[in-house]
Amino acid sequence: MDPTDDGHLLVVSQRAGSTDVDEVTAAVDVLGAELVLCTGPDELEHALDRLDGRTLVIAGGDGSLHLAVTKLHLRGALDRTRIGLVPLGTGNDLARALGIPLDPAQAAVLVRDGRAQPTDLLLDDAGGVVVNAAHVGIGAQAAELAGALKPRLGPAAYPVGAVRAGLRSTGWRLRVEVDGRVVSDRHRRTLMVGIGNGRGIGGGTPLLPHALVDDGLLDVMVSQATGPFARIRFGAALTSGEHLSDPQVRFARGRSVTVSGEAVGVNSDGETGVEVRRRTWTVAPGAWTMVRP
Repeated sequence: MDPTDDGHLLVVSQRAGSTDVDEVTAAVDVLGAELVLCTGPDELEHALDRLDGRTLVIAGGDGSLHLAVTKLHLRGALDRTRIGLVPLGTGNDLARALGIPLDPAQAAVLVRDGRAQPTDLLLDDAGGVVVNAAHVGIGAQAAELAGALKPRLGPAAYPVGAVRAGLRSTGWRLRVEVDGRVVSDRHRRTLMVGIGNGRGIGGGTPLLPHALVDDGLLDVMVSQATGPFARIRFGAALTSGEHLSDPQVRFARGRSVTVSGEAVGVNSDGETGVEVRRRTWTVAPGAWTMVRP
């Protein structure tokens, strides 16, 4: 069933990095939308109950969009819902990858006038979803450390968190398989595994520089740069998107990826979860519809 377009419901996440009143007002004026303020999952559930065929517009970051898509997926309503994004997060990585304007009023114009397009979704075997990217290992540690710094440092919290995590970690013994093919085994320690639809994390760091949100595939990056100098080299290359040429980095593309081995942290769209010993992600092509360039 094709999503309908009978107006707009603008949901503002109070958890987002920026909830400036003027920015929200500008988006409401452009869309002529009903405004709902949400401070938690329960309020979002109530907002979804009132959607009634309208376009759901999320004013927030990747975490806010992640929560909304998760709720709709669990309701079985994701394929019937047209979704727009007004970036108000700290990193806004999916918006950056898709070319969605970071100015709220301009993003609202795109939502109003743009075209809804099928977009891939990553599903994990624990019932979770990924709209942009998941990272395993040092990336999850860095995101957790950055979370406490975001209120004071904003986007600068991400590189600070990455530096702190890099000083602490020597990696994990992990096995990474893409479509059943072993990309990395447990004989060498792994610093980080990146999995995603979107290209960036942490406010623009190009983790998966060739990823596309509608190619029916997920991109996977595995870094085995665990030595002290190797970590520095990898970190510098990662910021410029040149890390895939590092001899200690592996890259693959496929329909599913399984990471197994030592207990390791996982971060999905900026949301840190528990440590796991095994997790599989599978791409669901065109599982949701997003208004995007």
